[in-house]
Amino acid sequence: MAIEQNMRRVTAIQNGTVIDHIPQGKALRVLEMLNINDATSVPVSMVMNVPSKKMGVKDIIKVEDRELNQDELNRLALVAPDAHVAIIRAFSVAEKLTIELGDEITNVVRCTFSNCITINPREPLPHRLFVASREPVELRCHYCGRPQEVEKLIENLL
Repeated sequence: MAIEQNMRRVTAIQNGTVIDHIPQGKALRVLEMLNINDATSVPVSMVMNVPSKKMGVKDIIKVEDRELNQDELNRLALVAPDAHVAIIRAFSVAEKLTIELGDEITNVVRCTFSNCITINPREPLPHRLFVASREPVELRCHYCGRPQEVEKLIENLL
């Protein structure tokens, strides 16, 4: 059993992105938020329910030959605000990126309320959600004040 715990579950990648410390069971949501699906042409490795000293259990995603940009980090903050992101180049960590769920999220997702002023194409307002709570994540529309369900926000990505 001790040998099994020290085994690497997914092989190292030469270039790409590693997203670690994803909350247990959220890896599939992370893939949706990053628009990684069956049409993605690069190899993607996902491990769920991995033992973690810090979290108890966590998920991990490795995306080869792709580096996340700031917009993608902002999306990631909605479902995994405490995740760690490492950019890998030549099999080593070249950069460590910080995900920060700020006080407001602008132009990442649309309000889910169908009667919100931001839905009206004649009112070109920025899509703004403010963070009402971080644990658990609770977002509200800046304009209509309605709470937003993270599951529905995935369908409203910009």
